[in-house]
Amino acid sequence: MERGRSALGPALELVHTGRAPTRAVLTAELGVTRATAGAVAAELEALGLITVDAHPAAAAGSQGRPSHRLSVAPDGPVVLAAQIHADGFRAALVGLGGRLVATAPGCMTVPADPAHIIGTVVEAGARLLRETGRQCLGAGLAVPSAVAEPEGTALNPLHLSWPAGAPVRTLFAEALAGAGLSVTGVAGNDVNLAALAEHRHGAGRGARHLLCVATGHRGVGGALVLDGRLHSGSSGLAMEVGHLTVNPAGLPCHCGSRGCLDVEADPQAFLTAAGREPGPAGSLLHQATELIRTAHENDPAVHSAVELLIDRLGLGLAGLVNILNPDRVVLGGLHRELLAADPDRLRAVVADRSLWGRSGSVPILPGTLDHGSLVGAAEAAWQPVLDDPLGVLG
Repeated sequence: MERGRSALGPALELVHTGRAPTRAVLTAELGVTRATAGAVAAELEALGLITVDAHPAAAAGSQGRPSHRLSVAPDGPVVLAAQIHADGFRAALVGLGGRLVATAPGCMTVPADPAHIIGTVVEAGARLLRETGRQCLGAGLAVPSAVAEPEGTALNPLHLSWPAGAPVRTLFAEALAGAGLSVTGVAGNDVNLAALAEHRHGAGRGARHLLCVATGHRGVGGALVLDGRLHSGSSGLAMEVGHLTVNPAGLPCHCGSRGCLDVEADPQAFLTAAGREPGPAGSLLHQATELIRTAHENDPAVHSAVELLIDRLGLGLAGLVNILNPDRVVLGGLHRELLAADPDRLRAVVADRSLWGRSGSVPILPGTLDHGSLVGAAEAAWQPVLDDPLGVLG
């Protein structure tokens, strides 16, 4: 019995990430008897977290007794996920398996007082909970800043007007309590959380050393996932790749340097290189993405801007590949669109500048999650449940 209880968390994570679609696979992955795997699956089902197919059907042409299929409970509990970026916010309810149950986008000028926007996004999430009637087990917040541990402070919200060192985790907890939500709130850097989501549910599945580089609505971020865990450094501040210099004579950066990826390869940089003024409708990320998709092939200025940003991005990626030796690189945000526009050019730049890239052994892939930071914020909120389902729900 004790062994079965200790297997609840690992079993739930296997179903959550899609690695145990049947009870037979769960048995093999856990290294337990069929009876123990059956008891574990039944316990998770009783907690309302997964469903077990009561009457499995055999696949065509298969022999032997069919295995019971396992899936996350479609009407099970959720966590509240929130993201704040330079152009506003988004709140969502996210179930196991990374499923977005409901979302509430909001565009607004982000005020200098972080408590105001954090309170606004939490109230949007609380509204979704009231509308859906779902049970909420936790909450996660993604912010465009490095978040120092253990304090939970946003040290460098360069694209927001927040003061450095804003206590985002404390403010998030206060907003949750103010909205009547008795759950634990966690906060983290948006690209770190997006990388965690891609590793569990997207293009990074199966990678042991995953490098993720992405644009937010402004700026560039990076993250490293090692054996399924985020590498956050000694105090949560690792992988500030946006401040790699890729053009020494380039634009001044908010950090005080010049020519950083943050200002040379983000949506604002792309629009400027393409000779476009940002419009009032939609975020900078949306405007830049649409411009690449609609005008890359027939507008010389846009084509040239794509090549320029690919060269800058490739230079930064090559340095990171040399230092980190990842087994996979996943690109998100605007960088995903640049890769789609001219994959051969980007891979050639990385190969030309990287000792390890020349072997062609480092796949560079587009991220597959449209709301990676939200799903990642949910992953952080789900982690206590994944670690100890019975302790949280029992």
